[in-house]
Amino acid sequence: MSNKSKTKRFILPEEEIPKQWYNIQAEMPNKPLPPIHPGTKQPLKPEDLYPIFAEELCRQELNQTDPWIDIPEEVREHYKYYRSTPLVRAYALEKALGTPAHIYFKNESVSPMGSHKLNSAIPQAYYCKKEGVTNITTETGAGQWGASLAYAARMFGLESAVYQVKISYEQKPYRKSIMETFGAQVTPSPSMSTKAGKAILTATPNHQGSLGTAISEAVELAQTTPNCKYTLGSVLSHVSLHQTVIGLEAEKQMAMAGEYPDVVIACFGGGSNFGGLAFPFMRHNFTGEKKTRFIAAEPSSCPKLTRGKFMYDFGDEAGYTPLLPMFTLGHNFRPANIHAGGLRYHGAGVIVSQLLKDGLMEAVDIPQLESFEAGTLFAQTEGIIPAPESSHAIAAVIREALECKKTGEEKVILFNLSGHGLIDMGSYDKFLAGDLQNYEVTDKEINDNLSQIK
Repeated sequence: MSNKSKTKRFILPEEEIPKQWYNIQAEMPNKPLPPIHPGTKQPLKPEDLYPIFAEELCRQELNQTDPWIDIPEEVREHYKYYRSTPLVRAYALEKALGTPAHIYFKNESVSPMGSHKLNSAIPQAYYCKKEGVTNITTETGAGQWGASLAYAARMFGLESAVYQVKISYEQKPYRKSIMETFGAQVTPSPSMSTKAGKAILTATPNHQGSLGTAISEAVELAQTTPNCKYTLGSVLSHVSLHQTVIGLEAEKQMAMAGEYPDVVIACFGGGSNFGGLAFPFMRHNFTGEKKTRFIAAEPSSCPKLTRGKFMYDFGDEAGYTPLLPMFTLGHNFRPANIHAGGLRYHGAGVIVSQLLKDGLMEAVDIPQLESFEAGTLFAQTEGIIPAPESSHAIAAVIREALECKKTGEEKVILFNLSGHGLIDMGSYDKFLAGDLQNYEVTDKEINDNLSQIK
C-alpha cells in the first residue's frame, strides 16, 4: 500500500474554502413543485415570505435559475474559524467490519458548535443583520441548530429566542446551557407563550413537543414581534444551499485521496446535512458523468421518506407555514421520544422529496437500537462519539460495508459525520444500561394521520 493510500485526513487550505454555494434547483431534471400560499392557494413568490425571513433568504429559497450563489465575503471569513473540515478515512472501522469497502467521512463535528448547523446559521444571521433586523427566532430539536443560531446571533450583535422541543429540552440540558451562554432566550416547546403553544397544550396537555410544534411557536413570535425575523435550521431549500460547502469541500478532498464515492450517505431529519453533502456530487449524476448512489438514513420511528406520502402539507403543526410539496407523515404526526431529536420531523424538504420521487436517491429507516450500536462501534474504532442523529448514517454505512464484505466489492463509501455526541452522553448511558428501546409506527397510525390533512 502506498503512502498516499495510508493518509488518514485530507484538509484543504483556507483559500480553497468554497466561494460559492451550489444551488441544485437550477440543474435538477425536474424542478420541485412550487410551495403554495396557504391563504391565496397560489404559488409562493419571494415577497410572500418577506414578513418571516430576511429578503435575500426568500430569494434564495425560490431561485431555480442560478446554479451558483456567491458566498458573502464576511460569511466566508467566519467560515474560516473552522473550515475546511477534515475528510477522514475510517481505516479502523473498515478493519473492524472486515470489509473491502473504503469508508470516508466528512467531519463536521469540529465546528465551534460541534455540528454542521453553523454553516447556515452564519449566513442567515448575516442577512438578517444586513437588513437591519435586531431580533431573530428559531426552533431546535436536539439543540445543535439552536446553539449554532445563538452563537451566530451573538456574532452579528442580534438578540435570539429559541423554542426547543420539550423532550429534548429535558433530555439534553447542556444544549440549553450553551444557548444561554451565547445570550439566547430558550423556551421549552410547546409553551404557553404563544397562541399555537396554548392550543396544542389545551388539546394535548402532556405533549412532549416536535420540531413542527416548535416551528409554529417561533414563526408566531417572529410575526408578532417588531423587527424580528424567523430562521430555520433544515427543511427549506436555502438551508441546504448553505450546507453545500460540505460537499464542495469533500469533492476536492476526495480528489486528494485519489478516489470518488460510489455511495454517499447522511442522516435525515429535514434534509440539511444530507443535501449539503450529496447535492454537489449529485450534479455529476445529472450529466451522466457518474453513477453514485445517494442514501438518506432516517429513524424508523419517523419514516417520512420510506413510508410517508408525497403531497402538499404544512411545515409546522399549527399551519402557519406555506404548503410544501413533500413526503410527509402529516403535520400532526407526533414522533416517538427517540434521542435523535434533530430527526424528529414529520416532513422532508421539497428538493429531496422531488429527487426521491424521481428515483435519483434512496432512503432507509434505522431503528434506534441499531443506530446506537453503530455509534458505539464508530466511537470504539475511530475515537469520535457521534451524535445520535449521525449514528443513523453510520448504521446505513455499516449495512453497505457488510454487503461489500459479502460480494467482495471494493466500493468507496462517503458519509457525513454531522456532529459529535459529547453533550448526548445521557442517551449513551441509557443505551449502555439497556434502557433504550425501538419504537414501531404502524401503517394505521400513518394512514390515520395523513387522512386528517385536507
